[in-house]
Amino acid sequence: MANGQWYPAEWPDRIRALADGALTPVSPRRAATVLLLADTESGPVVHMLRRRASMAFAGGAYAYPGGGVDPRDDDRLVRWAGPTRAWWAERLGVDESGAQAIVCAAVRETYEEAGVLLAGPDADSVVGDTTGDDWEADRAALVARELSFADFLHRRGLVLRSDLLGAWTRWITPEFEARRYDTWFFVAVLPTGQRTRNASTEADRTVWIRPCEAAAGYDKGELLMMPPTIATLRQLMPYDRAADALTAAPARDMTPVMARARLVDGEIVLAWPGHEEFTKHIPTDETTTGGGPA
Repeated sequence: MANGQWYPAEWPDRIRALADGALTPVSPRRAATVLLLADTESGPVVHMLRRRASMAFAGGAYAYPGGGVDPRDDDRLVRWAGPTRAWWAERLGVDESGAQAIVCAAVRETYEEAGVLLAGPDADSVVGDTTGDDWEADRAALVARELSFADFLHRRGLVLRSDLLGAWTRWITPEFEARRYDTWFFVAVLPTGQRTRNASTEADRTVWIRPCEAAAGYDKGELLMMPPTIATLRQLMPYDRAADALTAAPARDMTPVMARARLVDGEIVLAWPGHEEFTKHIPTDETTTGGGPA
């Protein structure tokens, strides 16, 4: 039975074009995504959304809240709690300005897409209920880029709680993809008093699901996912509490993972270093039709 690995029908042709020099890789855009966790009697669950089938990138695939860095995320210092920007710069492998932008993107996108805000009035507190017309107006303005995240925090007198995030892993979209992202994955625990909702126009379904159940759905071909999504789900399975994953995050290896394609014995071998389960063997003369799970 085929699993739920997302594998676009156009990939083989794009891989061949890249190998032939007919395709010039686009520069990846920086992005952040958050594995939002909560505890239940049967163990931790993670918040996932299903991207609408009409989406140009990974339509129909299950993913986490996230998105690209807003250029304004580093335009000035925001009120900040937790590890310093210098600490985050070293952890994420970027400069301090870039570190602020990536962490801001993680917090902002979680609020935009799930309605959960990792910020509070001071370094020791977190906002409670973020529902209501005034919160929704600000969230919509953030989504429309009519309001910068720094202005949002300043206007509400909030401090970004970077200590509520743990950098988990980093994946870069392959060079042959038309849309490329350099994505930092974070873990976070759902703050007390807040609740998620499907606030994203890009998703048609959201779920709280145990990582082992989501992985089983992928293995059965029932849930479509990109390699980094199923890889991170499997990495979460050993933890008995959501806080345990957050505690483990600082020791995680942040070396970027990016798929590589090479020609071996008349076929293209597509592989993600350190993640052998995603390896694909593509005949060089293959004519690609269809799409979906492979």
